[in-house]
Amino acid sequence: MRPSRPIDHYERQLHAEGFRLVAGVDEAGRGALAGPLVASAVILPEAFGTDGLADSKLLTPDQRDHWFDRIRGSAVSVSVCRAFPRRIDHRGLHVSNLALLRAAVRALDVCPDFVLADGFVLRGVRLPHLSIKKGDAVTASVAAASVVAKVTRDRIMDRYHRRYPQYGFDHHRGYGTASHRDAIARFGPSPIHRMSFKGMTLYAEDRETYERLYLREAGEETAAEDLAADKR
Repeated sequence: MRPSRPIDHYERQLHAEGFRLVAGVDEAGRGALAGPLVASAVILPEAFGTDGLADSKLLTPDQRDHWFDRIRGSAVSVSVCRAFPRRIDHRGLHVSNLALLRAAVRALDVCPDFVLADGFVLRGVRLPHLSIKKGDAVTASVAAASVVAKVTRDRIMDRYHRRYPQYGFDHHRGYGTASHRDAIARFGPSPIHRMSFKGMTLYAEDRETYERLYLREAGEETAAEDLAADKR
């Protein structure tokens, strides 16, 4: 269902109130069994055309790619932050998610005047902000952030598919589909599976078992990237 108001309604209202730089922040991959959690923050210019922009889940892959290129090419500022499975397992999903959203706002190279978030209260963000239910469907800047986060994460999962083709990451992107769960049952977990998630703990008796699996199979490139991300 299309929103009853223009998708840039909130941004227009905030601009009229004197907030010139309005950022939207959103994440992708929250419910996946494998792969990173990716958050993006986006500040769109006031003149940015939003006709056709929507929540990334409502767009086709081609439409997402189109908007991704437009947003990256025209935005006042865009940031992307990632949390890899080991960090999610260590800190928990909710804490990791909120920390990543805050990190995405801080990573903008232009400080926003106001921040719009999709459903989460951004505690610790010392800027005026507002949490909006289904914000990625009703606010342009949050929809833009959802597109950037989704496309970025999908491309990461495509790279992981080339490394671990037996799981079909190019189709389900790490989410818990029947085919994905069947692959886990057949092949066991990969180094990018979230071992703390329901059903995954059956495959690792303890943390040392998982660490050995990770370091043995991940390969130098993936291991170095994920370990570096955990230390940030």
